[in-house]
Amino acid sequence: MAFSTRMTRPIFLFVFLLLEVVSLRAQTIVSLRGTVKDGQTNAPIVGATVSWKGTSNVTSTDVDGHFTLANVARGAELSISYIGYETATATVQSESIAIVMQSNSSALEDVVVIGYGSVKRKDVTTAISSVSLEDLNQRPIVSAGQALQGRAAGVSVIQPNGAPGGETSIRIRGTTSFNASNNPLYVVDGVPVDNINFLSPNDMADIQVLKDASSAAIYGSRAANGVVLITTKQGKAGDAKIALNGQLTQNSVVNKMESLNAAQYKELQDEIGLVSLPEGLPDRTNWFDETFTKGLMQNYQLSISDGTEKLRYFLSGGYLDESGVINSSFYRRYNFRANVENDVRKWLKVTANIAYTDDIRNGINTGNGANRGGVVLSAINTPTYGAIWDPDFPGQYYTDFYGVNISSPLENIARTKNNKGRENRLIASGSAMLTFTPDLTFKSMLALDRRNGLATTFLDPLSTAWGRTQYGEASDNRNMNTVLTFDNVLNYKKQWGRHGIDLMGGTSWTASDYTNSWINGSHFRNDLIETLNVANKISWTGTGSGASDWAIMSLFGRASYNFDGKYLVTANLRGDGSSKLHPDYRWGVFPSVSAAWRLSSEDFLSDVSWINDLKIRGGWGQTGNQSGLSDYAYLQMYNATRVAWFVTGQENALPVTSISGNLRTRDLRWETTTQSNIGLDFTAFASRLTVNLDYYHKKTTDMLMNASVPTGGGASGSIMRNEGVMTNKGFEANVSSKNLVRGFLWSTDFNISFNRNRLTNLELQRIYSTARTSDFVDDNVVRNEPGRSLGGFFGYISDGVDPETGELRYRDVNGDGRVSSSDRTYIGDPNPDFIFGLTNNLSYKGFNLSVFLQGSYGNDIYNASRMETEGMYDGKNQSIRVLDRWRVPGQQTSIPKAGFDLKNSSYFVEDGSFLRVKNISLSYDVKTARLSNVGIRRLQPFVSASNLLTFTKYTGFDPEVNQWGSSGSVQGIDWGTYPQNRSFVVGLNLEF
Repeated sequence: MAFSTRMTRPIFLFVFLLLEVVSLRAQTIVSLRGTVKDGQTNAPIVGATVSWKGTSNVTSTDVDGHFTLANVARGAELSISYIGYETATATVQSESIAIVMQSNSSALEDVVVIGYGSVKRKDVTTAISSVSLEDLNQRPIVSAGQALQGRAAGVSVIQPNGAPGGETSIRIRGTTSFNASNNPLYVVDGVPVDNINFLSPNDMADIQVLKDASSAAIYGSRAANGVVLITTKQGKAGDAKIALNGQLTQNSVVNKMESLNAAQYKELQDEIGLVSLPEGLPDRTNWFDETFTKGLMQNYQLSISDGTEKLRYFLSGGYLDESGVINSSFYRRYNFRANVENDVRKWLKVTANIAYTDDIRNGINTGNGANRGGVVLSAINTPTYGAIWDPDFPGQYYTDFYGVNISSPLENIARTKNNKGRENRLIASGSAMLTFTPDLTFKSMLALDRRNGLATTFLDPLSTAWGRTQYGEASDNRNMNTVLTFDNVLNYKKQWGRHGIDLMGGTSWTASDYTNSWINGSHFRNDLIETLNVANKISWTGTGSGASDWAIMSLFGRASYNFDGKYLVTANLRGDGSSKLHPDYRWGVFPSVSAAWRLSSEDFLSDVSWINDLKIRGGWGQTGNQSGLSDYAYLQMYNATRVAWFVTGQENALPVTSISGNLRTRDLRWETTTQSNIGLDFTAFASRLTVNLDYYHKKTTDMLMNASVPTGGGASGSIMRNEGVMTNKGFEANVSSKNLVRGFLWSTDFNISFNRNRLTNLELQRIYSTARTSDFVDDNVVRNEPGRSLGGFFGYISDGVDPETGELRYRDVNGDGRVSSSDRTYIGDPNPDFIFGLTNNLSYKGFNLSVFLQGSYGNDIYNASRMETEGMYDGKNQSIRVLDRWRVPGQQTSIPKAGFDLKNSSYFVEDGSFLRVKNISLSYDVKTARLSNVGIRRLQPFVSASNLLTFTKYTGFDPEVNQWGSSGSVQGIDWGTYPQNRSFVVGLNLEF
């Protein structure tokens, strides 16, 4: 009996377990198959994340919207998520399931990043623009700043020149400052930085532009010019992805300028009478073709991302290599990024973001006259009879131009082709967020921004005339800048019924330490070794080192109140103390307040179903500015001059100190911008139409300016002081529409911005003149004074060519019967009446077409290049436009005679308005089962063209130009500037 019992128990247990397995198997679906589609268009959604709630069982949809999930229990709850769609849930009942996702009813539910926090778009009370990054991978852009161009109302983005790796000039709602910086504050993943050249555009996930003071005031002293908030990509739970983007771009000069041939050049010189040329000079060289070439850019970006519910990461690396349209110009960049998020505990989340960039470029001499080594102008000014190389002196460039002070463009290129600027930059930040309760959090972040710069030059002692004069020369300049930022922020959010509050308070500490050194040498034996150890003469006055530092301490807070989504109020307050300002005026307090009223939530509009959202908002605030100041701006500066110790009797001499030229400013304080804004946000027709309108008024007081000291100031010639007042006011509109939403998709985004700038008051120095171009004229062409917009062109009014004398007639403005310097007046305004951008996106059956138009209207350009190419005042060659010059009495022409009276005048002022087809991109999403089977989630080849067509009356290379770069006081001057490029791109986006 005992044996029988011992035997039957295992048999009974085995039978019981077998029945249990059969029962469980009947409740488990071994392979769940499903589809995920768009509820509006019925199109498959690619890359949607499908997860079994409460487990790590996660997958994603393929190119046809299909997915497979293994071993799913019947009755399991699935969660389906995808960017731009409401998260969907579904219960498993059978072996197959169809899931329909609904797009967010509008962008109103999107989370918008703001200073030290975030908020839903529908609850925004300030002027914030979001920039679309959808087609970023298909455009040949190098810098992150180019992604903003034409995409946000109130944001002006120009690329002053087309040099490889050229920086962009960004203005938010006009020029705010005169001598201080006009660049916005950039905040990348919470870290304030002075520029975003280090940032690969492919790493960006989100861009928000804080335009008015009520949104930007939380950044206080650094936000007078607006704030650009950039969030980089992060990994997602259950969404393992490998992405590769490759681009190959060919660049070419948009316009070609022709010069006089040798016979035409001789005829012109005979008329001018300064250069004696022999007969029969041949045309040996087309200098334009020798100078300009087809540029090529290669851009490759690889990223890997994945994550679990607790740990997420994003890794990326990239390589960019651009050769410019001017021979030997180049730009190369290597970039790496690692972003990691870890939910260590339910109450602790830590993040680490590391970005490293190494870039190198060379410096081609542009923006100068041909007699100063300017490459662009010398390509036109060099006579075509000249050869490239001197036949009598092999290895030397041709210089026999019959006494004309000019060097060929290839010699000018050779003078700078070995000049290289290199920078490596490391930005690393780590943060920890403590969640005390679901409503109360504390975040602490420490960030390091370290930049190492190296600029070297080398000019060989043989090939160029200048090199032979100097026996070769070289230099080595190094600098390192370390910026530490330590932020601590406490947030509290609470909702009681219809009442909601959001409180934030924090501190921020920023410190910078800068060091630099420089050394110059000359007298090289040959060009075989370019380093300074073979320079026989090291400059004892051109060698040294320096150091400086600065710091800012800040306290800030924000309080927001929301009643039932109808009435919203936000107030900010920030106090900043800067070491750059006088101790008595070091601290500045910057408040702001904004409010909004959602009319669409009121009862009187409750039955208007076609209105999704209607909100009126307004705000007021103050921001500060101290950028552009030196680290010790309020102190008296001194120079240390070395005494020649190698002179007999001075072996132990000490350096001599002297005043550097500035006076101490005992009351130097913050430049302050006060801004008011009123706006309207409107969304209608099932969120297919969105309109944002804003009107603003900005007033900048206590402008930081470097003023000249009146006669009697002694050794000091200038003083940095709070000098003037300037205003900007304007209107901007943004309209987005989904025109077609079924089958064939068509959406449109349009923005337009109007801004009026005026310098209203100056105290010590009433007139600021600058921008000297032509050496022959030797006069400034820009004047800034109260009552005028910044950057106004100043000179003589030209009334055309006198048909009897061929002279250019200048107007007698004051009516005294003669033309003199007192007849100069304002002859042009570089500020546009308005700027705009228009983007149309069309999609059909995998094909995607994007057309981006950009334009500017009402701005003038001072074409100083024409003074060199049409001035006809010396022995330089000229453009073929001078073939229409006046030659005989009675001739009717717009081109004066050779040797005419050349002055800064309206003759060189041109209409800079333009409409540009900025970019056209065409891509195709390849979707096949075979690709899905091998794990390819996205295969998208594309072609793109940038700067394809430009409609303008401007006669120069391109109307998007400013030789003075990002200067606030000088704009719209073209003087041998590196030309813009027309680009053609082929590329591929690939995801696994």
